[in-house]
Amino acid sequence: MDYSSILHELQNASLFDLYRLKVGIDGMLDQPERLAQIKQHLQPGMMISYFNGRKNRLADAEIMEVQRTNALVLDKTDGQRWTIPLYSVNLASVDTDVHPHQGQNRLDKNQLKVGDSIGYRDRQNREVYGTILQLNQKTATVLTSTGERWRVSYSLLFKIMDGEGRQEADAGLIEGEILER
Repeated sequence: MDYSSILHELQNASLFDLYRLKVGIDGMLDQPERLAQIKQHLQPGMMISYFNGRKNRLADAEIMEVQRTNALVLDKTDGQRWTIPLYSVNLASVDTDVHPHQGQNRLDKNQLKVGDSIGYRDRQNREVYGTILQLNQKTATVLTSTGERWRVSYSLLFKIMDGEGRQEADAGLIEGEILER
């Protein structure tokens, strides 16, 4: 399922339309037959990934106990035990990322995850880099590379690639001469 396209299509929906869809989706999430299908595949000790809505990302966990509509899990990221709804378990290893739609140049909450490396321009127009700590309603809480915490509007953020480059002398090169062209 292409979550990016669905969310893009819903941009023009009224709040009433969104609410009506939410009620319908909530009803589908609570269907006992669907929950039973998920429970069949789960057992204590099993490693799973689940969608953490607060962090807007997948999290790896070990199932401790399967309950009627929930599962008790040990989250591998934070070491905490959490009760999660069964429908949040990603059995099919679905890609949950939401990408900007063509022509969209501003980020929104759906496209960001806790832990993402981002940047923004401060009031003096300097670029500031950091990591998202929390996704709030209108802002992201960012821990900057200098250790400061700031709440920054989603529209001011841009994603950055976090990595380290390394150049090795003569890596993979073979010296020689061209004999014929």
